[in-house]
Amino acid sequence: MESLGRHLLVEYHGCNAEVLNDLVRIEALMRLAAQQARATIVASVFHPFTPQGVSGVVVVEESHLSIHTWPETGYAAVDFYTCGECMPERAYETLKEGLEAERSEVMVVHRGTYPPSPSLKVLTHYSEESTHNMSEDNTAVGGESSS
Repeated sequence: MESLGRHLLVEYHGCNAEVLNDLVRIEALMRLAAQQARATIVASVFHPFTPQGVSGVVVVEESHLSIHTWPETGYAAVDFYTCGECMPERAYETLKEGLEAERSEVMVVHRGTYPPSPSLKVLTHYSEESTHNMSEDNTAVGGESSS
């Protein structure tokens, strides 16, 4: 099965609350993550919330990276959707380190599959123990496969 792109839905837990509440730092981390993924940045927009938290998106020629943070719980929800030759697993690693996440989960969804099939079918779900296989995965290698 071929696809137009990979969409990584990421849960980062146990993150540094100060980092999660720092708009400038979050934007810099997201832009760095896009660069590490070999994506071409078009624009970025980030917004702070009161009393805390940040939401933002980095638009790249190959799609987007988005984040929403909850400093009060040490949690960040992140999407990496990339097409072409991008490497979203590098963006994942960059943010994991930058947010100082204690653990994470990743769900990989292949978008725009060919030949046509249920595009939004979850192909792979990685727990913290299996994320090292993500870069090798085009279907369900190394993760828990969902059918």
